Amino acid sequence: MDGRQIMTAEEIRRAVIRISHELVEKQAGTDGIVLVGIQRRGVPLAHRIAAAIADNEGATLPVGALDITFYRDDLSLVASQPVVKGTTLPVDLNDRTVVLVDDVLFTGRTIRAAMDALVDFGRPRAIRLAVLVDRGHRELPIRADHVGKNVPTSRDEVVKVSLEEIDGEDAVRIERMPVHDAASQTV
Repeated sequence: MDGRQIMTAEEIRRAVIRISHELVEKQAGTDGIVLVGIQRRGVPLAHRIAAAIADNEGATLPVGALDITFYRDDLSLVASQPVVKGTTLPVDLNDRTVVLVDDVLFTGRTIRAAMDALVDFGRPRAIRLAVLVDRGHRELPIRADHVGKNVPTSRDEVVKVSLEEIDGEDAVRIERMPVHDAASQTV
């Protein structure tokens, strides 16, 4: 993959551990927390955070996967035949603290769609957000509670997260978007 590497596998590992510590500290423990990864790369990140919490706290948190495909505000622009990856929620979300986990926070539209999807499954006590990379350029009033790395970017750049579970390696790179694609990137 081309582009400038901004996080190595070791830096990703440390960021996940830091996020897990912050999450437990901010929530004053692990009671009532469920981690929900946004399909696709948010899911393995949620599992990694849960594993780090298990290692450090001895607590096993439920981990789910959330598909936001039909909640996107740009669905008609993305594909005529969208690929649905599936939602799996291992516990009732009512009166729990749901921590949404995603790889990159950009405009905030993905997170808005995820919150819309979540409330179809119950009424959480609170919804928190953990992301590996926050690249700025918000279009909605959304912020992450837990961030692995803040990376200032320009709108003509793309942050590419590669994870071992999906891509065969752990790395985060910034790539320049070809000029003709710059207008089409919305999320």
